[in-house]
Amino acid sequence: MEPPTSSRLNSRKRRKDGSGPNGATELDGVPPKMSRRSFGLREPAPFSDEVEIDYSKPYIRVTYEEAMRGTPLDRPVRVYADGIFDLFHSGHARALMQAKNLFPNTYLIVGVCSDELTHNFKGFTVMNENERYDAVQHCRYVDEVVRNAPWTLTPEFLAEHRIDFVAHDDIPYSSAGSDDVYKHIKEAGMFAPTQRTEGISTSDIITRIVRDYDVYARRNLQRGYTAKELNVSFINEKKYHLQERVDKVKKRVKDVEEKSKEFVQKVEEKSIDLIQKWEEKSREFIGNFLEMFGPEGALKHMLKEGKGRMLQAISPKQSPSSSPTHDRSPSPSFRWPFSTKTPPSSPANRSRNESAVTYDISEDEED
Repeated sequence: MEPPTSSRLNSRKRRKDGSGPNGATELDGVPPKMSRRSFGLREPAPFSDEVEIDYSKPYIRVTYEEAMRGTPLDRPVRVYADGIFDLFHSGHARALMQAKNLFPNTYLIVGVCSDELTHNFKGFTVMNENERYDAVQHCRYVDEVVRNAPWTLTPEFLAEHRIDFVAHDDIPYSSAGSDDVYKHIKEAGMFAPTQRTEGISTSDIITRIVRDYDVYARRNLQRGYTAKELNVSFINEKKYHLQERVDKVKKRVKDVEEKSKEFVQKVEEKSIDLIQKWEEKSREFIGNFLEMFGPEGALKHMLKEGKGRMLQAISPKQSPSSSPTHDRSPSPSFRWPFSTKTPPSSPANRSRNESAVTYDISEDEED
């Protein structure tokens, strides 16, 4: 048996040798890249009464197996889908897309019921029949539109439009006194089911509008519609205008609150920065103060040095005993403040007062 590593290598080689994108093969399920071209249509789908049908060829309905295998280009599978299509939305478009892609070669015919039938069997519509016709015409998946389509499909209608299959969701559609208006189509083997798009429908959209009626009424009043056009009473109109002003004031207050919060936040950030800088400066100041005036600060050393120099200046240095003696000039004598003896006032009086007691600085220092 070949080890699994070699099989992995072989599979990788096969992927690289494949013609698909990024080395993928047809078995990988990666669709091939399509050529760059425009898929949009330049004209809306025509109405059925504007399309010429060649009735010289007999109408022979294709089977489901033949339709799945593919039919010639000049004989597409004619699929019919009908509906109200009020407030045409993405759910409608997805249903028509599924109908268009049921078979390889599909010609999609869409029937739209008139206002009279719809109001009698289903209810009032938001869009009138012409608006609904136009909306379906501009769907890219539609090839032909049938105006005033019947509520229940008859064999004559199917033969007139040469319909092979009818596409609709598989949920029984009870209406016009029937549990399922498509029951006879299903029994004839002409029914092709599609899937509904959850979360979106005409009823859901109308429910949103009714639920938030005040919001949308105020919206249209702001856009220039009159109260008469909106069928709004005078009192409600004033109420809506007052609510609009209150909402504007609330919005301004909210904006001011947000701006004030931003301002307070900025002030807090700046205050934190200032406190941190102040702490750093205070530490630096305290350190410098202690360095100058502390117990071992620079000021104490300066005072010590100054005191030493002062004492050195006051007390002269004594000469060593071994050094030769020199005649020293007599130091000036002065009188102590508490002495009763007065020093000679002039050099001439020195000879007269030889016996007077004079005090020398050196003698005083010795005493």
